Amino acid sequence: MFHRIGRTVVRHPIWTIVTWFVMAVVIAITAPARPSNSNESSFLPSSYESIQAMNLQQDAFPAAFTPAAEVLYQRVDGQPLTPADKTLITKVTTELGQKKIDQVQAVIPGMYSKDGKYDLALVKMDSADAGQPSQATAAQTLRDDVKALTAGTTVEAKLGGSAAQVLDQQDASKRGGELIGVGTFLVIIIAMIVIFRAPLMALLPLVLIGVVALAANGLIADITKLLGLESNSSVSSILIVVLFGVGTDYILFLMFRYREQLRAGEQHKEAMITAVGRVGEAIASAAGAVIIAFLALSLSSVSFLKQMGPALAISVGVTLIAGLTLIPAVFSLIPPRALFFPSKKWKVEPTGSKFAAVGRGVQRKPAVVAALAGLLMIALAVVATGYKASFDFASASMPKTKESMVVQDTLATAFSAGAGSPTEVFLTSNNGSPVDKGAVASLEQKVQAVPGVTSVSPAKYSANGATADISVILSADPQSSQAMNTVTQIRDVAHAAAPAGDKALVGGETAIYKDINLAINHDYSVVFPVAGILIMLILGLMLRSVVAPWYLMASVGLGFAATVGATVLIFQHIQNQSGLMFMLPIFIYLFVVAIGTDYNILMISRLREEARAGRSPREAAGQAIRHAGPTVAAAGTILAGTFASMMLAGNSLFSEMGFSISFGIVMAAFVMAMFFTPALTALIGHAAWWPGHADRKSGAAHADSVVVAGNLPGQNDDQVAELDQTRN
Repeated sequence: MFHRIGRTVVRHPIWTIVTWFVMAVVIAITAPARPSNSNESSFLPSSYESIQAMNLQQDAFPAAFTPAAEVLYQRVDGQPLTPADKTLITKVTTELGQKKIDQVQAVIPGMYSKDGKYDLALVKMDSADAGQPSQATAAQTLRDDVKALTAGTTVEAKLGGSAAQVLDQQDASKRGGELIGVGTFLVIIIAMIVIFRAPLMALLPLVLIGVVALAANGLIADITKLLGLESNSSVSSILIVVLFGVGTDYILFLMFRYREQLRAGEQHKEAMITAVGRVGEAIASAAGAVIIAFLALSLSSVSFLKQMGPALAISVGVTLIAGLTLIPAVFSLIPPRALFFPSKKWKVEPTGSKFAAVGRGVQRKPAVVAALAGLLMIALAVVATGYKASFDFASASMPKTKESMVVQDTLATAFSAGAGSPTEVFLTSNNGSPVDKGAVASLEQKVQAVPGVTSVSPAKYSANGATADISVILSADPQSSQAMNTVTQIRDVAHAAAPAGDKALVGGETAIYKDINLAINHDYSVVFPVAGILIMLILGLMLRSVVAPWYLMASVGLGFAATVGATVLIFQHIQNQSGLMFMLPIFIYLFVVAIGTDYNILMISRLREEARAGRSPREAAGQAIRHAGPTVAAAGTILAGTFASMMLAGNSLFSEMGFSISFGIVMAAFVMAMFFTPALTALIGHAAWWPGHADRKSGAAHADSVVVAGNLPGQNDDQVAELDQTRN
């Protein structure tokens, strides 16, 4: 099939290219804007207690609200506020409320800090649009207006809260995306120049992937609208890396094999057809593994991940189609001497290849190589047991210098850490009758006794008396693990204290994060195994084997654990961070397991090809490393470099993601694919392909091996190089 695809696009390159460009432009022009949402509560389905509590509050206490923004006032000189300052602050707060800013429903006075240096005003916005861009726009207007109203006075004001965080996160994501984009381009250009010594080979892939990105982003917008999904500002930066990183990978898979066929003496169009035919299955299988892993996110109960899955899967699917059609069509039009100019190394395979030496080492001592690679991954995997999660998504996704982050940190020190985000305990009657006030008073006392609770406000009752709301201030940061542990204890106390016929619900920001933690843990138990099983099925179908997929996925799983361990070591132990972003393990799993499997697939497919040429399992492993090793090394280096560019974004979320994913890809390419997988396959021998006979010699494969395979039994590397020179 892949030979037919290659033959079709190479024989009709102009039509292929024109079709691609027309489709990309049409899709991009007609695509709708992608809706965005950064509200944490929208991450969860309504079955979680915090969402039920939020809905109950809206029904029973329509006047009550969780502040969408907070205005923090302080003197310019940092001294305690004077009576004149307080009068000015009251005036400013009143004027803000009278400006009728879109989305802003009220601006009310808050409270003074204990040291008298700060005052707080609370902003109510339309809860139906929480996390939407419209509230970020309102936050920008509020921020501009309050600064204008306090300009030239003794008081200065800063805007914080969730709406301001959405605004600052959008700005940080835009700047971070620009830095990531520039970093990605530089990594690809520099790496391609180093690999091929040809400017055209460095620049042309970027142009082609740009066309692919145009089509992919348009399709993502169409599908997002069709399925009624929303996006998040962080997704765009991840898409840049996925599109250009994976796209470059597939181009390298194809071009290394194309160059190998040229060195074997084929004409350039036939060489491209052969390259598509030889690596097409590996590219398709690799892309299939990535797509399935990303689509497994659709099973997530966290909407942020559920929304990301289809977007990433579409991007890889479009990249796969381009890798089998657009890329070979374009490159087949360019003569090799122009494509690889000014280098001439594409004509002859270099002698004394380091990868040939590595292959000989694995061939001679596969057990030692497998043991060393395995011990390295196991040692790092042990460190992964110290992983701790952090749920401060806002702080993780933008620099601490952003205004909303400054307000958040100030609130945590000037007021009680949980003062800005109280936990709400609701007691509601199941039949609509008034709740027992004695039971409510008893519940207040029991909640007050929970460790980590600073204060409990007297209960407020709904108009019909059927619901009581007890506001609880926690001593810990609302987004900390300590606060979430306190919420767990409050829930246990509230559920146990609820009289028969009544129901207790605990909500608020900390409760939302606690439920997100529960949802993520649920997703780990669903998404991980589903993605793993489906990837194993792809491997089994491609390799016609039951045995090989098991140890291939086991090695990738070990690589995943080692990657988590290395990230824990760097960020928790060396940098002394309290924890890693709660979504990080699932990102590592999906990117390292899915994309890391690409390199295993490429290596194992080449090993199978060498075995079919009549080589023993050990010889096949050595030759697979010699020929596929340069491709894996180049692709792994570039992809790791593109993900490492995420560390330029300037926030801990992208720093952790950039390091962990790039490290995981390095492990997948240089430890698993280069050493562990071929060494294990060499040790297992023919049994690795049971019950099929995918490694058995065939006449056609043997004939082809004279042209495309490595050295035949009895030949050394210099003899093969001399033969190549003779052909050329």
